[in-house]
Amino acid sequence: MCCWGCWWRRSSPKEILWASRVWALPFLSALAPSERFAAKRGRRHKKITEWAWQLLLEVRRWYPLRQIVAVADRAYASLKLLERCRKLANPITFITRLRLDCALYEPAPPRRPHQIGRPRIKGKRLPNLSEVAQDPTTVWKPTTIANWYGSGQRMVEIASQTAVWYSTGLFAVPVRWVLIRDPEGKFKPQALLCTDLDADPQQILLWFVMRWQLEVTFQEVRRHLGFETQRQWSDMAIRRTTPALLGLFSVVTLFAHQRMRQAAGALRRQVAWYHKAHPTFADALALVRKQLWAQEEIFHGSPWETDTVKVPRAYVERLTDALCYAA
Repeated sequence: MCCWGCWWRRSSPKEILWASRVWALPFLSALAPSERFAAKRGRRHKKITEWAWQLLLEVRRWYPLRQIVAVADRAYASLKLLERCRKLANPITFITRLRLDCALYEPAPPRRPHQIGRPRIKGKRLPNLSEVAQDPTTVWKPTTIANWYGSGQRMVEIASQTAVWYSTGLFAVPVRWVLIRDPEGKFKPQALLCTDLDADPQQILLWFVMRWQLEVTFQEVRRHLGFETQRQWSDMAIRRTTPALLGLFSVVTLFAHQRMRQAAGALRRQVAWYHKAHPTFADALALVRKQLWAQEEIFHGSPWETDTVKVPRAYVERLTDALCYAA
């Protein structure tokens, strides 16, 4: 399954005061069968990068003027995909991981007057990023990331330059690379690329770290909505149920937002042995359930008994709260 999510964050124009992190809301998905699946049925395999280009192009058609930043893992580091995104009339900024041993070059030198022959697409070969990371002359800039993969504040060092990424027989794509290293040495140096040459290196890193919230969304959908636990195996069943469950996550979040921004402190469930500073998706789901159950026009039936049994309101509220999380 190839899925894309939009970012919903506290610094967006519509602030979410009750959220402590970025929320990734699914809005578009596509069924991407594996190569083995296609070979078994004698079909042409469609690469995941082709699916990604198709979905990105669809989003660009929906929003022809809005800035779109696509963040993906290393599987999407395709020169063809990057070239397509940057060649659009309103380019899509693409950010992904970059191999430390990739072939980077200087930009092609300008053509001399009356020079014949095909124009050059690249210049002099540059050192590998693995060498740049070990070079003592490399200038590193300390940068503090507020929410480093959900583990709180983290200080890292970054170095960045522009170059041309080229592979024989493929495209020459200008990129801005960003090297990241940990002063404490807890992880090896890593590299990112961005197709926007003018993008701030710190902003590129912030965008990429936000990709972790996609994994959080998948985990929440699995845990609370039954994602990837369906018993259907046909393509049509998967195409129906999987997007519906992903869309349900977004719908629940949007419904809960209308109430949580008014009284966020009173809407999170607390226990004595665990302090929770902000509401989670479990709280949002419980809130939506409680609102739906309170609608008499939705759950209304004629009682068999003629006598009315009055139940204390506090007792009903306690039962409702328990059922909201247990359902």
